[in-house]
Amino acid sequence: MSGLASETISRPAERRDWQRLRLFAVLAGLYLAQGIPGYLLVAAVPPIMRELGVSRTAIGMLAVLMIPLTVKFLWAPLVDRIRPMAIGHRRGWILPTQIGTVIAIAALALVEPTNLKAIFAIGFAIAVLTSTQDIATDGYATLALRQEDRAVGNAIQGGAVALSVIVGGTVSLLLYGWVGWQAMVLTIAAVSALPLIAIAFMPEDTATKNAEPRAKPSISSFLKRPEAVTVLMIALTYRASEGLVKSMEGSYLVDVGLPLSAIGYLSGISAATADIAGSFIAAMLVRRSGAGRTLLLLGALRTICFLLFALHAAGEITGIWTLLGAAGFQTLIRYMEIVALYSLFMAVSSKDQPGTDFTILSCAQIIIYLIGSMMAGAIADRIGYGALFTLSTLVSGLAVVLTAHLLSRLSKKSAGADFA
Repeated sequence: MSGLASETISRPAERRDWQRLRLFAVLAGLYLAQGIPGYLLVAAVPPIMRELGVSRTAIGMLAVLMIPLTVKFLWAPLVDRIRPMAIGHRRGWILPTQIGTVIAIAALALVEPTNLKAIFAIGFAIAVLTSTQDIATDGYATLALRQEDRAVGNAIQGGAVALSVIVGGTVSLLLYGWVGWQAMVLTIAAVSALPLIAIAFMPEDTATKNAEPRAKPSISSFLKRPEAVTVLMIALTYRASEGLVKSMEGSYLVDVGLPLSAIGYLSGISAATADIAGSFIAAMLVRRSGAGRTLLLLGALRTICFLLFALHAAGEITGIWTLLGAAGFQTLIRYMEIVALYSLFMAVSSKDQPGTDFTILSCAQIIIYLIGSMMAGAIADRIGYGALFTLSTLVSGLAVVLTAHLLSRLSKKSAGADFA
């Protein structure tokens, strides 16, 4: 009898483990699907256009394609509100947007890479489609992942992003050199279609099937929740210092005499490696210590890295290896922060509008990062690298202190382990 009872108990546990693994595999496929097209546009297309003689000014206009990624919170409530197909709420958005993305990528084969207007129009369509898919995928992940699995789920997202960089950027450029524009584009379109298989295996249960929401999904509903606003303040301040440093890191390394090949390695292969490694190290930290404590630890380490940059620029520290170490470690920290932040965002997202809540918070941290990036060059030109990196160190330290205060307030109000 005891053996039979043990076997009976083990079956539900095995079923749960299989469901978890299936969910992780599905999320990996979905995040990979939306990452490859983006890196094709921002990492592969610009150098191809430049090689063919397109002006730097014209290529710079492709940065406009980032706009949908930063303002997608504006239509996120529609994704939470509308069920477009009978196959499931999130599936009903992910399937058509992914098919549309594949068709749009294939359409690039019909135009020359020097045709800026056509590339821009198709690229903008891809950006809108992948942004909408991201809203649906994040909403699905927020509902489907249990508290103890959120860090792993977000680490998988980080790993998928790293693989997207390699496939959408590096592999695309290699293919272009071997087989030309049209064959490269059609190959990437075919690769982007493969994750459609993941949609058929999306686990559906009571947690992911939306009940009728208590209130219509909206931005105002998000702002009415004090705990959501508290986390929004964290999102708007925690990464404020990073854009100041990251956008000028490459320029500073050039100015101190580092070869471009070494900088390319630091920002390319090593960054992808840091993404994968950092994501899974962060997942272990979050599971062990909680998202809040992990953010505070990483913020303190980030501040030290920025201080090393400031001391080097001031001449207090010499030698390139200290600088490279600080740059490499800061890259690792940045990817670890994303896992912890996204775990916190999921914890505070409402089940009534998970896509809206998560998207507002993720857009907020991207926007503050981009603002810092846009300001950094002007600050460096006016007051120098030393002052810029010193300012970044101070802003980073203040952000850690403010985050600690906000997390403490959040923990007292919610009394939830999710925010620890």
